[in-house]
Amino acid sequence: MKIPLIVGNWKMHKTPAESSVYIQQLKKYISSSRANVMLAVPFIDICACVESVKGSLIRIGAQNVHEKDFGAYTGEISTSMLESAGATFVLIGHSERRQYFGETDEMVNRKLLKVLQSSLTPIVCFGESLSDREAGKEKDVVISQIQAALDGVSGDFLPQIVLAYEPVWAIGTGMVATPEIAENVHGLVRSYLSQQFSPTVAQSVKILYGGSVKSEHMVSLMAQKNIDGVLVGGACLDPEAFSKLINY
Repeated sequence: MKIPLIVGNWKMHKTPAESSVYIQQLKKYISSSRANVMLAVPFIDICACVESVKGSLIRIGAQNVHEKDFGAYTGEISTSMLESAGATFVLIGHSERRQYFGETDEMVNRKLLKVLQSSLTPIVCFGESLSDREAGKEKDVVISQIQAALDGVSGDFLPQIVLAYEPVWAIGTGMVATPEIAENVHGLVRSYLSQQFSPTVAQSVKILYGGSVKSEHMVSLMAQKNIDGVLVGGACLDPEAFSKLINY
């Protein structure tokens, strides 16, 4: 049986003190879990979270990163800063970064290339809007985003990358892509990677589903051949609720 990768994205929630309490509770709830659990937390919480997860298998990461090593980029953070704080992974190109902060496919690509020079695991997000899907363009949009994100990336680095399909129409809306819809897109991406790189490399890449995921969705989602885990938003903010999803 595959071991699911479950990534919780706190977004702009929790102070360092609140994060420490959360993690102490979560560790109790998932002490016997077989899933790999990761938490993408606000920059200010990383150090407190890294300290709090000691003795557990929970990994801590960030929600964004800059493409440069240093410089006059007010409000940004570099890979080396994240590494020094104890982060082990970072989200790249989340739909909210694209929607609210103008991140483009080209920016996602530059960030990915920079992260691949570090020890951080990149989780690259992609997905279509409702208008794209209603127009029947979802496959073209998804492949275009993947192609742009991986521009200049050698197949040797592909196993280090995690992909996360998050249909924009299902983010924070309560709408969830059916397991069949999610599997179709995941299978499409896997097939593209197989053609562009190799079947072996394509199978090594974890592809997550993200979009209003809740515990009751987990069994059907994880039963799909090409879904390797989930990227969770609102349902991860309460440790008990998140543990039910993890322990599905």
